[in-house]
Amino acid sequence: MGSLERKVFYPKKRLEESLSQVQGGNPILPMAAYSGTVARSFLRVYGSVASIHTLCLSRNVFQLNRTVPILVRQIQTSLTVWRKNLAATSQEKFTEEYIKKQIEEFNIGKRHLANMMGEDPETFTQEDIDRSITYLFPSGLFEKKARPLMKHPNEIFPKQRAVQWGEDGRPFHFLFYTGKQSYYELMHDVYGKVLMLEKYEERMRTKGLFSPDTKKISLVGSRWLMKEELEEMLVEVMSDHDYKRFLLLMERLLALPYSHMEEEFVQRFRKQLEVQSSKQVVPALQFDDRGVAFSSGEGRRKLATATVVVRDNGSGKVTINGINYLEYFVVLQDREQLMFPLQFLDRLGKHDLECHVTGGGRSGQAGALRLAISRALLSYVSESEVEAMRQAGLLTPDPRVKERKKPGLAKARKRFTWKKR
Repeated sequence: MGSLERKVFYPKKRLEESLSQVQGGNPILPMAAYSGTVARSFLRVYGSVASIHTLCLSRNVFQLNRTVPILVRQIQTSLTVWRKNLAATSQEKFTEEYIKKQIEEFNIGKRHLANMMGEDPETFTQEDIDRSITYLFPSGLFEKKARPLMKHPNEIFPKQRAVQWGEDGRPFHFLFYTGKQSYYELMHDVYGKVLMLEKYEERMRTKGLFSPDTKKISLVGSRWLMKEELEEMLVEVMSDHDYKRFLLLMERLLALPYSHMEEEFVQRFRKQLEVQSSKQVVPALQFDDRGVAFSSGEGRRKLATATVVVRDNGSGKVTINGINYLEYFVVLQDREQLMFPLQFLDRLGKHDLECHVTGGGRSGQAGALRLAISRALLSYVSESEVEAMRQAGLLTPDPRVKERKKPGLAKARKRFTWKKR
């Protein structure tokens, strides 16, 4: 058996007793004495201990050599607490050197994969990698996370915080032992800004310069960061209760009269929403032989299909398949659906409408005409009005259709009357 050097701590008094029981300069200690229970019992004794180097000579015997006594201090002997302390003070899982090594291996594998697929490694993108992995390792697993993948290490390994303590083991941040130092530091900062704005408001009131009509922070087109997004920013895990406390404190900050002074700080925790109206295709205006501008649009609803031509500088005339809309739609609700886009944009009586609709019933035709008119009016309105129309639901097709009849049922959901006999 090869030599194995171990270092064990024994109380000095008990060590002297053990040494007095043997003869010669090299005492022998049985293997049974070196166990976890005995070692823990030794560690419970405070004071000076003697350090012993054990050299493994055979299977059951250790040779002891006395060295200079040293002083040690017990921190904790409980196994559960020891594991918690180890987790709290351990180094980061993935060091920078480890991540760099993984990136180098990823680049090498990327070049090999590109050569296998006959592609240029310099222009081999992540989409090409995913397509190649799918081709080389086909998988029928339903769960996508269980399928083989090849991603950049920065996407696989989670973002983590750097070492938060020095060589002496002392943490850098004064909130380190709270377990959520970034979260509590953020809450301290927000509350400090609230106190600062309240003091500023009090000074303005004292000087008689306070005005209730102060500038407000514009939050249109943005939202608060979600809990997961805030956790990624702080590199910490927080509970739902902590997230609600953060939102309440931020709302309190926004409610102050001079909150616009901290607009840059507030916008750090807001995410801009993508304006859907920018994706809307606006048809260009066309001109007829008389030089009158017109625009056309199409719409569908259930089984109905409608085409509308909206002419500018009109008198408000609306015809549907050559018939006046008052005669074509007898039900008042269908007429309201037809004229709602014009009423919403305050353009009643400014355009002439020529409508053609086929298929479906009167309700479906009214919905198809409403969508077609809304799309045709896009050529006459500004971008802000387009966004208002989108938010009002005028540009959103209605996907609802009649539900099919089910076998064994009277209709789609209705059942036959149950009779006992």
